[in-house]
Amino acid sequence: MKKQIVSIAIGIVATLAVGVAKAQFKRAIDSTEIKIEELLKRMTLAEKIGQMNQYNGFWEVTGPVPKDGDAKVKYDHLRKGLVGAVLNVRGVENVRKLQAIAVNETRLKIPLLFGYDVIHGHKTIFPIPLAESCSWDLEAIEKAARVAAIEASALGINWTFAPMVDICRDPRWGRIMEGAGEDPFLGTQIGLARVKGFQGNNLAAPNTIAACAKHFAGYGFSEAGRDYNTVDLSHVTLHNIILPPFKALAKAGVATFMNAFNVVDGVPATG
Repeated sequence: MKKQIVSIAIGIVATLAVGVAKAQFKRAIDSTEIKIEELLKRMTLAEKIGQMNQYNGFWEVTGPVPKDGDAKVKYDHLRKGLVGAVLNVRGVENVRKLQAIAVNETRLKIPLLFGYDVIHGHKTIFPIPLAESCSWDLEAIEKAARVAAIEASALGINWTFAPMVDICRDPRWGRIMEGAGEDPFLGTQIGLARVKGFQGNNLAAPNTIAACAKHFAGYGFSEAGRDYNTVDLSHVTLHNIILPPFKALAKAGVATFMNAFNVVDGVPATG
C-alpha cells in the first residue's frame, strides 16, 4: 500500500513538473513573439529590408559591394541596422566584433545571424551527403550533423545551409552530391535526421545551429543536369516526388528554407 502511495505521489509530482515546464516554455514563446511584434512596430521600412540583407564576411564575393569598395561603408550599414546576417565569417574574434556592433551600436540592438555552409562536417569532415545516404544509417547521419553543430556553434556560427533535400535523378547535375539522391522516402528520412542533429531539441541551446531545407522547389530536376536551368515538371512529380521532403521537414520544425534558383513551368520558384 505504501509503495502504491509513493508511486502515485511520484507520478503526481512528475506530471506537475512537466506541466510547469510546458507553461514556462509557452510563456517564453509568447514573450519572444511579443518582443518581435514590438520590434516590428518600431522598425522603419529600411530597417525591415535591412534584416533581409546578407553580407559576406570578407565584404566581397557574394555580398553587396559598395562602389568605392570601402569596408567602412559596410560597417556604417551595419550600424544603421541595414544588415540581418553575415555569411562565411571565420574566427570567434571576428564574430564577436561584428555582433558587438549589432547589439551595442544599432538603434534596435537586433543581433546578427552568422551563416556558413556546414554541409558534411565542419572541422571534422564526414562523407558527402550522397555518400552518407548510401549507408541508410540514420543514427550515424544524425550524429554527424550533431558533431558539426557542436563544432560550428563553438565558433559563433548559428545557421547552416543544410540539409539539401532536392530529389535528383540525373547524375550530370553537379550538386547531386549535396543531397540524398533519387528517392523521396530516403531523402525525407535523411533530411529529418540531419535537422535533428543540427537543431537538437532546443535551438536556444548554445551547441545547436539552425538548419535550412533547400532548395524549394524543383532545383534538382533542372533540364540536362545544368545548374540553374529550366525545370519542367508534371504536377504528379511535383507533389509526389519533389515536395514531400519539404513538407516533412516543415512539420519537424526546420528553422529556415532556401528558395530554388530556377523557374518551374515558367514561374520563378521565388514566386
